[in-house]
Amino acid sequence: MGLLIFPNINFFDFELYETSKGIVTPEDLIKFVLILSFSVLLSRVLTLYLRRSLKDRVSKDVGEPILKLLYYGSLIVVFIAILPLIGFDPSGILLAGGVAGIVIGFASQNIVGNLVAGCFLMFERPIKIGDQVEISGTAGYVTDIRIISTLIRTYDGLLVRLPNQQVFTTNITNIVGHPVRRFEYTIGIRYSDDANAAIWLIKDLIDKEPFALLSPSPSVFVTDLGESSVKIIIRIWAPVNEWFGMKTRLLWNIKKTLEENGIEIPFPQRVLHIKTDSENKPHELENLKEKQFEEKECILNFEERVLS
Repeated sequence: MGLLIFPNINFFDFELYETSKGIVTPEDLIKFVLILSFSVLLSRVLTLYLRRSLKDRVSKDVGEPILKLLYYGSLIVVFIAILPLIGFDPSGILLAGGVAGIVIGFASQNIVGNLVAGCFLMFERPIKIGDQVEISGTAGYVTDIRIISTLIRTYDGLLVRLPNQQVFTTNITNIVGHPVRRFEYTIGIRYSDDANAAIWLIKDLIDKEPFALLSPSPSVFVTDLGESSVKIIIRIWAPVNEWFGMKTRLLWNIKKTLEENGIEIPFPQRVLHIKTDSENKPHELENLKEKQFEEKECILNFEERVLS
């Protein structure tokens, strides 16, 4: 009975391919995959831990960009560091990546511009997540500031994606960027009403508003004598989180209070003067009688011709 002798083959020492750095075996490939997988898992765990730790210390718009940079930056560093395991020279990869980056940069200038603008937005921070803004005619709440684009949820619930290059290079109106905000009304009263009494009533209503700021102080004054009414302008400062509710509430209260005190907001009126020329009336009547006489005379002449 013969003996079968199996060759001593080690799977992990099997040669997959050879590079300038040496022979790459399945063991090297498995190490590369395991290290990269462990790095991804560890980066996610650390990112989650830092997000929970910084939740009460750093605002979301500051913490999220930093966490994203740390997450992707650490993965890139680990990936470049373990490239020799699979036979690639990191210096050659970086050189090739630089050349490829130049080519891709010319081919995709808009994407690169959005990427650079996104970095500037994160560091300069003209807007923050949760701010109410108006950018390029789009108004709403900033929900996220990403590397390439910014997301805005409009007041009617639409989600709008704006490229960062457009956001960074256009005019940005930050509605809540300042802690206080002013609003104003223009109200008209009749010329027969007492403007001083109307101003006193309006100021009394403003004094009763808990969110009406005393500094800067509110102002109520006559601003114009219109065609059909005396114009009174009202300017009030309020906290930015309360100004809209106060604006809608106070306007209705002013209307009711003025009407209760006999001061009305008039409708637009126009007075028409009709001028009549009495001197021409006798001449017009004489001309009308002459016309009627001529018509009757023509009829008589016609009848005479028929009878004859």
